[in-house]
Amino acid sequence: MPCGGGDIGLNVWSENGDVLFYAARSGTFDENNSLLKLGRVRLRLTPNPFEPGSSFTQTLNLQTGDVTLTGAKGPLKAQVHIWVDVFRPVVHVEVSSNQKLSAEARYESWRHQDRVLKGKENNQNSYKWAPQGEVRTRHDSIAFRSGTVEFVHQNRPVTVFDVTVRQQGLEAVKSQLFNPLQNLVFGGVLTGENMQSAGTTEGEYQRTPFRAYALRSHSAARSHSLTLALHTSHTPSLPQWQQELQQTLRAAQHNPKAARQQTLTWWRSFWQRSFIHVQPGKSAPNSAEWQAGRNYQLMRYLLGCNALSQWPTKFNGGLFTYDPALTDSTLKFTPDFRNWGGGTHTAQNQRLVYWPLLKSGDVALMQPQFDFYLRILRNAELRSQTYWNHPGACFTEQLENFGLPNPAEYNWKRPAEFDKGLEYNAWLEYEWDTVLEFCLMMLDAQQYAAQDVRPYLRFIESCLTFFDQHYQQLARQRGAKSLDGEGHLVLYPGSGAETYKMAYNSTATISGLRTVLTRLLALPPQVGTAEQRRTWTALLGRIPDISFRETDGHKMLAPAKSWERVNNVESPQLYPVFPWGLYGIGKPDLETARNTYRYDPDVQKFRSHIGWKQHNIFAARLGLTDEAAALTVQKLQDSGRRFPAFWGPGYDWAPDHNWGGAGMIGLQEMLLQTHERKIYLLPAWPKSWDVHFKLHAPYQTTVECTVKDGKVQNLKVTPESRRADVAVLLQ
Repeated sequence: MPCGGGDIGLNVWSENGDVLFYAARSGTFDENNSLLKLGRVRLRLTPNPFEPGSSFTQTLNLQTGDVTLTGAKGPLKAQVHIWVDVFRPVVHVEVSSNQKLSAEARYESWRHQDRVLKGKENNQNSYKWAPQGEVRTRHDSIAFRSGTVEFVHQNRPVTVFDVTVRQQGLEAVKSQLFNPLQNLVFGGVLTGENMQSAGTTEGEYQRTPFRAYALRSHSAARSHSLTLALHTSHTPSLPQWQQELQQTLRAAQHNPKAARQQTLTWWRSFWQRSFIHVQPGKSAPNSAEWQAGRNYQLMRYLLGCNALSQWPTKFNGGLFTYDPALTDSTLKFTPDFRNWGGGTHTAQNQRLVYWPLLKSGDVALMQPQFDFYLRILRNAELRSQTYWNHPGACFTEQLENFGLPNPAEYNWKRPAEFDKGLEYNAWLEYEWDTVLEFCLMMLDAQQYAAQDVRPYLRFIESCLTFFDQHYQQLARQRGAKSLDGEGHLVLYPGSGAETYKMAYNSTATISGLRTVLTRLLALPPQVGTAEQRRTWTALLGRIPDISFRETDGHKMLAPAKSWERVNNVESPQLYPVFPWGLYGIGKPDLETARNTYRYDPDVQKFRSHIGWKQHNIFAARLGLTDEAAALTVQKLQDSGRRFPAFWGPGYDWAPDHNWGGAGMIGLQEMLLQTHERKIYLLPAWPKSWDVHFKLHAPYQTTVECTVKDGKVQNLKVTPESRRADVAVLLQ
């Protein structure tokens, strides 16, 4: 069961009479760019109200963001309450009982010694299937200090950053590159009120050996409290890190009641911002549509646990991965494992985690993803300057947290003459347009929540400049002209997601460039200088038109003007529908987009609800109610795991956050869509489903609506002046 807040995530459970939790925090990248967990805590009470045969409940309270475990055996009753401080990196464990109990808390680490990673286990880091020599997860330093357990991982001077820079021929600019792994130190301290150190023991859990460092209560009592304080910083000095950790611990212990109230206030505000309750008066756990509504809320909670982080929520498990053998019984790896890397960000997947935060009113939660790109902007620009001697930021698809391509995907076995700026990879070559979706998110954050877009203008412009400069340069290398006969860019070679490769004028790329430029020009006149606007206007004029094709007399959006091969199972011919919004409800030529969904042979073949598949979103945006409902329910139905929103692994890992994100987006789009100032309500909603929801729309607007028995029974639009822009489309 997940529990978290701020940028900390816990997996909480009870087993054989013990209460356990894993602790994870954003940004804990080791030398190999694995996203390491911060350990496992085990709590044992004596006499034990949780031992087998006792009465037991475990509850995740979404409204307050905490987990409570309650046990009773005979007259003995006890409760363990676990919560995370939203504003400080601190976990609180509070034990209360009707009889005096003794408590033992163990900090358990599988990193008490070095571990050599072999085979698929390297998929948790940036080396993946192409390690260069032996790869080790280095041991942590763990020790008892004054009745506490202190644990720390300090990155060694040489990391995968250095290996990647050398591989990709960037040594000349290395000193200018942002390096998040350098001098990174992270860990924490476990301490208990009225507790003392009680030695170490060895054990094994889920096939992984560990060492436990125990704290034991001085005496039995009716209440006990534990504190797990965490700290991450960039410092070459371990004593300095320890001093900062103690400051965090003192702050946590100063006034925990006030901290609890602050946390409760934050979660209350979070849940008041938005919600979707499907079949609210007909709570039925076996109902597929009820599950969809409940699991939407659970997925939003998982995202809320990383609200105040410096780093984005990872698509491949976020903060809530667990022992890999419970996802794939063949994997004898540690809880640090996740497929597709820890510091590697797959942009096509990351975007699905962040798109739903606009309509849920959680624009503030998008800040870590935006900051991620701002930090690595200079690195992406240095790539363009070094390889091609032109301006603009080049962001590849499998992107390290330091802004360079993943070294395994970049490929060590490259032809000597191959362009050093390209990934030598059949799936990823020439795929660099996903960053435009994050440009649009930045513009949408301004439109939805009045967030100042000016800090992002240089980033957006640099991304656009890359396409303009790079494709004109490629055209000049092929011939005498930099544009085609109509004065348009020739976007070749390009890519339609990872699927349509060596594409000429990819529809997804054209749609992205056109939408971002159009939105830039629609910004208030005080944003951007006259010269900037002339530049944007000129570039918009150089964007080519989308291509079409026909099947059995049906006009459809084509993936590109032409392509050489199909390499994956995505449907980028529908990206003009989502995310780019060029086609949809209330927009021209809706039938062409619907034809694409219904008749395109690849769309038909690739249609699914698994993982990052987006067909539920496409169907909702096209007003195809039955298809949208069926696919979204499949997306958001119970996962089959003990926690219903731990989907996956899909194409990635469990819990699959881009699976959940795509489900959230689909449900939102069934309820509310917008075009310019128009708000379309219930454009793809089944009349037989009751719903009560509150969602956000552009221009700082919220819409709260109740549908019961096929009729809108209550509609509240804030501000009221926007009510005239609302059109109810429930059929």
